[in-house]
Amino acid sequence: MSEILGIYTVWLREMIRYFRQKERIISSLTMPIFWLLIFGGSMRTSIDIGSVDYNSFIAPGVVAMSILFTSIMSGISVIWDKELGFMKEMLVSPVSRFSIVLGKALGTATTAVIQGTMVMLISLIVGLEISFVTFISVIPLMVLISLGLVGIGISIASLMDNIEGFQLIMNFIVMPMFFLSGALFPINNLPSVLRVVTYVDPLTYGVETLRYTIIGVSNIPFGISLSVVIGFSLLTLSVSAWLFSRRK
Repeated sequence: MSEILGIYTVWLREMIRYFRQKERIISSLTMPIFWLLIFGGSMRTSIDIGSVDYNSFIAPGVVAMSILFTSIMSGISVIWDKELGFMKEMLVSPVSRFSIVLGKALGTATTAVIQGTMVMLISLIVGLEISFVTFISVIPLMVLISLGLVGIGISIASLMDNIEGFQLIMNFIVMPMFFLSGALFPINNLPSVLRVVTYVDPLTYGVETLRYTIIGVSNIPFGISLSVVIGFSLLTLSVSAWLFSRRK
């Protein structure tokens, strides 16, 4: 029970921090709105996706982008806690370090789902048509994708002591992951070399699971994509917990 209470406490702290930063919620929606309204609206007549409207095609990718940015930046809260000295208080508490990592991961995953849900609602406004059942079924997928990405953020943050260095490294990770994930363009339209790189990108499989669930279109079989997402989440969470436990 003490471990469960510890996980809940860390999760609750992340949620309180999120809802108190209203400017963060608003600013995080700026980029998705840009991609859906401006980019999607201007490119819909230039890119042929077949029978699928381009805005509907990129909607799952924009949802994945929102989850990516929210999840990866979870590492900032770890570094911020170090600088404030709060991390020391958590580390000396009678709660395992794995529970601390899991609480932070679940807290960030919850905020990522909230962000992704808001992007989904914006997508509905610009023309995406899905049923309520489909809308609900996307939520557990967003959680899985977020947990895997949170693991990356916490792993890197566990090795660093300043926010500036963390943000610099994240810039080299986040943007390539997004643009090579097939979020904005069909994978099968890419050159063969880029297609291979795309298959190495773990976000690709997250985008494909979302796209298949939302609009029924995918370049990778759903079972393979889902298996990769689950495996990637387990791997990164395990690595992040191990790296975090090594800190003194």
